[in-house]
Amino acid sequence: MQITSVKVRKVEKDDSRMKGIASVLIDDCLAIHDIRIIDGDNGLFIAMPSRKTTTGVYRDIVHPINQEIRDMFETIIIEEYNKEENAHV
Repeated sequence: MQITSVKVRKVEKDDSRMKGIASVLIDDCLAIHDIRIIDGDNGLFIAMPSRKTTTGVYRDIVHPINQEIRDMFETIIIEEYNKEENAHV
């Protein structure tokens, strides 16, 4: 499995920890949208798309099954976010 494309859209809210939204294309055949880029206490991380259930709990709609794949997503998305950030400086 390869991430073949990443698109990042920055979020311009000063009071928000959410810094951007990413979409990825996997193997040129599967798209995942609305991956949030969050500025956490220990730096940037990603949050996979989720929705609120009838009980008020948020559940991921799609998510990596193991840490290796999560790390791959996070590394590639944050690298692309940083490129976008540096391009607008």
